Amino acid sequence: MEVVEPSAFLSGGMFREKDFREAVRAYDWAQFRGKPVLIQGCATLLPIWAYLAIMAELVPYAKSVSYGELKSPIPVLGKLGVEG
Repeated sequence: MEVVEPSAFLSGGMFREKDFREAVRAYDWAQFRGKPVLIQGCATLLPIWAYLAIMAELVPYAKSVSYGELKSPIPVLGKLGVEG
């Protein structure tokens, strides 16, 4: 399962909406084509819409999307951890 860490989209460790949205939009999401993806949660406190912005970019590519931690992912789209 591939992992997306939302903190990677922060600007200097700080959450700034404009910078966050630009970083999410500019990211190469095609690398997740056909793969199960986990949006890492809980480690970074972000508004709910920030996770939804990431999810919106992943949906056209990912085979499945989960949220949370690798040891206990919560399926959001598709079947948990399904590859191939």
